[in-house]
Amino acid sequence: MRPARTHHPDHRPQRQLARPFSALWRVARRPAPARGDAPSGGAGVRRHFAAGVPVLIIAAVALLALTGGTGMSWLPLLAVGPALAAATSGPWGVLRIGALAVGLGAAIGVHAGTSDRELAIVLSALSAVTLASTLASALRRRRERVLAAVRSVAEAAQHAFLKPVPSTVGHFQAAVRYSAAAAEARIGGDLYALVPTPFGIRLIVGDVRGKGLPAVGVAALVLGVFREAAYDEPDLLDVVHRIERSLARNLGPDDFVTAVIAGYPDADRMELVNCGHAAPLLVQDAGVLPVEPARPTPPLGLRALADETPSLQEVALADGNQLLFYTDGVTEARDHEREFYPLRERLALHLSEDPSRTLAALHEDLLTHVGGELHDDAAMLLLRKPAVAPAAPSGVDEPAVRYPSRPVAAE
Repeated sequence: MRPARTHHPDHRPQRQLARPFSALWRVARRPAPARGDAPSGGAGVRRHFAAGVPVLIIAAVALLALTGGTGMSWLPLLAVGPALAAATSGPWGVLRIGALAVGLGAAIGVHAGTSDRELAIVLSALSAVTLASTLASALRRRRERVLAAVRSVAEAAQHAFLKPVPSTVGHFQAAVRYSAAAAEARIGGDLYALVPTPFGIRLIVGDVRGKGLPAVGVAALVLGVFREAAYDEPDLLDVVHRIERSLARNLGPDDFVTAVIAGYPDADRMELVNCGHAAPLLVQDAGVLPVEPARPTPPLGLRALADETPSLQEVALADGNQLLFYTDGVTEARDHEREFYPLRERLALHLSEDPSRTLAALHEDLLTHVGGELHDDAAMLLLRKPAVAPAAPSGVDEPAVRYPSRPVAAE
């Protein structure tokens, strides 16, 4: 956690929270942030609006006290201003709003001819609420900084194993898009990797059961085993067996990983092993077609319960074809009417010859569908085999998906 503290100079040991008023004094003495630190865009507008609500409340209470003819009866409601500001503003903002409430309360009390004792009681209450709200704001800011530090460490940990995918790998153009469930989460159990090996490019796209740091740990384990086995094992099924054996030793009884492992051993076919994952989408002249597995295979980590071995599937890829791998966070995203995201139709709508542009359009469309915030992690990896000069026609059309006639041996 030491590196995180260098990014947050205001972070202090937790034991200082036992001295809240000294912490409050240090925060109050700290200069206000520069204008360059202010939020911009829609978030900045919302924040400024939230900060202005306490001022509007104080103004409304003062107007009622002056025009309602009841004098001091409305003044206790001035405490709502600094109390609400504690949730939306920093300590300096709370102090300013509290000073405004106390000043208006004093002016209204004098105008109404209130006795000194009654006015002193009301102003003392306003001052106490202001100090308590300022302290609450200071502690809230401290916890936000600590949480931001923890999030940055978690994000760095995930980025360490979710490495960027190059735009060109082997015979393919490639692009990837990953979105965490929400700003509060930022990490999850979706995983992907695309690596060149002596046996052609190999990739994995998967989803770990659960969320948070435990899911990240399992994802890191799967990716570590995959990257090692992808270079060592000539047969793609042996790569899957290596991952399965590692998970059997390390996963809990209720944990599992759905995944698609793929390889491109030569220039005309893609090998797929689907372990309980969503079917990839093949884009060809006939349209967008799901590549359903020939035989259902349980997720990684559950093979011992189902007593099933994975099967190898081969997909013919012509020039210009594309193959989209994704997690269920994409297809299970719902709009306000609880309708699932129609990935197959939207992919055909946003398709282009640049995979990164296609995924960017899909991502924006997905956020629009859910109303701006995802409730599950979502990952998409798109491969495109660029078109080359047309060859002489052979007169025989090769099927898009073909299955091997040879039996697949059990592990």
